Parts: sequence; C-alpha cells; structure tokens
Amino acid sequence: MLGHPELLIVGVIVLVLFGASAIPRFARSVGRAKAEFEKGLTTGQKDAAGGQKDADGDEANGDGKAVGQ
Repeated sequence: MLGHPELLIVGVIVLVLFGASAIPRFARSVGRAKAEFEKGLTTGQKDAAGGQKDADGDEANGDGKAVGQ
C-alpha cells in the first residue's frame, strides 16, 4: 500500500508529465468508467435473476432457441 509521501511524489510526477488541465479530465473519465461498470453489474445481476431475453423479447433457454419452440 502506498503511503502519503509516495502518493505525493506520484501526484507531482503526474502533474509535471500531463499538466494541471489533464487531472480533472482524467478524474472525470475514471468517474464515468466507474458508473458504466456499476451499470453493467446491475444489468448483469438483473439478467441473471430474471432470465435472459433474446432479440424478440422471448426468454432463451441457453441453446439460442426461445422457450416453447
């Protein structure tokens, strides 16, 4: 685990390499990626709990055929 001095050094290096304007853009990108990841997790949990739907909205049984065919 990184301590305070190490994080400070890494922060200064990032500031020198990328500039001050890149840090907010990077933080915004990380936030969006986190939100998309969490959205995907909840969608996956809903699909796993409720059964997967195929393109027509019918429940699929795992072999690609709709249930009842």
